[in-house]
Parts: sequence; structure tokens; C-alpha cells
Amino acid sequence: MGTRRPTRSRFAVCVNNSEYPASLELHRLYPVLRDKDAERDGDLRIVDESGEDYLYPAERFLVVNLPRRTARTLRKSLGRTLQRAV
Repeated sequence: MGTRRPTRSRFAVCVNNSEYPASLELHRLYPVLRDKDAERDGDLRIVDESGEDYLYPAERFLVVNLPRRTARTLRKSLGRTLQRAV
């Protein structure tokens, strides 16, 4: 059995929310879920303002690499925010 690499958290900043102003806030940082099929098609799976994940054109975002500790803190913070919204 091979060693499996831990999944890294990815985040993206919205740089174009035209056509999606209710779902995406301009310049906001969003969690990105891995979806290789979507990425091959030029899309990203984003957890948007609704707290649900949807596919959006990748060109609307700038994917950012964050230090591990920063990404972990953001994941925890977003988890609390999403729980309160439900």
C-alpha cells in the first residue's frame, strides 16, 4: 500500500462576480473543493455564500496558496460560520 499525500486545502479569491452577484462576493476568499472532472472542463467547485458547493468558471477566481496554519484556521472559522447559517 502506497503512502497517500494529505489533501491540501485550497482557497480562491473571487475576481469577477458578474452573472452571480447573489452567490459570489467580489474579492472574497472561498474554499475550493477538489473536482478533477470540473477542473478539466475549466470550472472550480466553490463553497459559495449559500454554504453549498457549486461549479463556477475558474476564470472568475484566483486560486491562492496559503500557509498550512492559515488554511487550517480558515477552515475552522468557515466551519463555525456555516454551522450558524443552517
